[in-house]
Amino acid sequence: MSQQPLDTVFQEWHDNQAIAEQMIPLIGSLYRHNNVVTTLYGRSLFNRSVIRILKDHRFVRKIEGTELSVQDTFPLVQAMTQLNLGPAHVDVGKLGVAFKRRGGGDALAFLREELAEIVDAHDPSRGNGEPKDVVLYGFGRIGRILARVLVEKAGGGNLLRLRAIVVRGRGDIAQDLEKRASLLRRDSVHGPFDGTIQVDAEARTITANGNVIQVIYADSPAEVDYTAYGIDNAVVVDNTGIWRDEAGLGQHLQCKGVSKALLTAPGKGDVKNIVFGINDGDITPEDRILSAASCTTNAIVPVLKVLNDEYGIANGHVETVHAYTNDQNLIDNYHKGDRRGRSAPLNMVLTETGAAKAVAKALPELTGKLTGNAIRVPTPNVSMAILNLTLEKETDAEALNDYLRRMSIDSSYQKQIDYVDSPEVVSSDFVGNRHAGIVDAKATIANGKHAVLYVWYDNEFGYSCQVVRILQHVSNVHFLKLPRSQP
Repeated sequence: MSQQPLDTVFQEWHDNQAIAEQMIPLIGSLYRHNNVVTTLYGRSLFNRSVIRILKDHRFVRKIEGTELSVQDTFPLVQAMTQLNLGPAHVDVGKLGVAFKRRGGGDALAFLREELAEIVDAHDPSRGNGEPKDVVLYGFGRIGRILARVLVEKAGGGNLLRLRAIVVRGRGDIAQDLEKRASLLRRDSVHGPFDGTIQVDAEARTITANGNVIQVIYADSPAEVDYTAYGIDNAVVVDNTGIWRDEAGLGQHLQCKGVSKALLTAPGKGDVKNIVFGINDGDITPEDRILSAASCTTNAIVPVLKVLNDEYGIANGHVETVHAYTNDQNLIDNYHKGDRRGRSAPLNMVLTETGAAKAVAKALPELTGKLTGNAIRVPTPNVSMAILNLTLEKETDAEALNDYLRRMSIDSSYQKQIDYVDSPEVVSSDFVGNRHAGIVDAKATIANGKHAVLYVWYDNEFGYSCQVVRILQHVSNVHFLKLPRSQP
C-alpha cells in the first residue's frame, strides 16, 4: 500500500472520530430533552464513548452485509434534533441503512415519514410521568448489577428510581457501608462502575451518579417500614432466593410502602415465571408477586420460541455449561447439594438444572418435550446452553442461521436474541452483553430434522437486563420502538 492510501485511511478515521464527538451531545439532548433513546441495531448510543460509537457502526457490516459509518447516521441524528420528537426508542442504525439504500437525499423529509408517529409530539407540560420506586432486597451479584443498570437508566423517561437496598446488619455501619459501596464501585468481572459513588454513614446512604440510595438494615421483611424513608408503592426485587413461593415472597407485601415483589430466581407453586419478550403478556394488573425465572431459562426460551414457530420442535435436550456461582465452595467442603461441595475453580461439576422443565412455564407448547442437565465450569461468568433438538421440518445450518440472524435484527425478540458469526469468540467476549442469549452461528449444526445450537449468555448482566425489562413492564414504563419491525 502506498503512503497516500495510508494517509487517506488514517485521515478518514480521524474525521469519523470528529463526527462521533459531534454526535454525543446531540444524542444526550435527545435523551434528556425529548426522552428519545437512540440505538444502533439494539445497541444504545446514549452515554457511549467515541470509540464505542464507531465500533457499533462497524458491527452493522456483520449483520446487514453493508457498511454504515457515522457519516451516514450523523445527518439523521442532526435532523432528529429539529423535529421536536416525542418519547421513543429510535434505531438510528436501521434508519441509516434504509436511508443509504434509498440513495440519501433530504434527511428531514425521510425522518418525517419514518418517525411520523412522534414528530412534533414533544410536550414539556406533560412531564415524564410519575417515577416508580424500586427496592433491592439483597445486594449480592445480581443486586449490584441491577443497581448499576438502574442507575445508568435513571432519567430520560425511564421513571424507575432505585430508592433503597436492604441488607443484613454487619456491626460497624460506617465500615459496612464503605465495603458495600466498594463492591458496587469495583467488580472483578464487570469492571469499574461508570461514574461516582459517595457514602454518607450518618444518613446511611450510598449516592451513585446523583441517585441517593438508602441502605436499610434488616434481618427479615417484617422489620421494614419503607414509608419511613419516603418510599411508597414500591416494587421490591428479592435477590436473596430465600423465599420462592407466594407465602414467602408475600412477606414483602405486608411491608408498608410495597405494591409488588419480583423474584430473581425461578418461582415455585403458583408464582408466574416471566421471560420478558416471551410471556410478559401474561402479567395482569392483579399480579403482585412475579418471578423473572432463571438466567438459563431466559437465555434459551427466546431461541426455542422462534425455532418452534418456524420449524416445530419434536423433542430435545438442553445441556448447560454454566459459570460457577457463589452457591458453590471455593475449596472442597460440606455442601447439602450433590457434587457442589467440591472446589468450584478446580473442577467441572456435573449438576442438575430445572431450566428444561421451566421452559414449559413460559412456552406451554413445549411441555414434556425437553430434558436438561448442567455442568458448572471454572469460569466466573458467562455460560452456554447447547440445544440438541429434533425439529419437525428439515433445514440446514445456513438456512437456520439466516433465520436466527433475521430474528436478532428485525423482530420483537431483538433485545432477547443476539447473533455472532465469528470463528474467534470465547466466553469472556460476552461479558456485559445485554441480550438474554447470543446464538453462535459458527457452531451451528443442522442436518435434516436434527439441529444443535450453541447459545452464549452473560448469566449476570444479560439476566439483570431482562429483570429490568420486567420492572419497566410492571411499572407501566413502555417505549414506542421505531422504525417499526418489518413483517
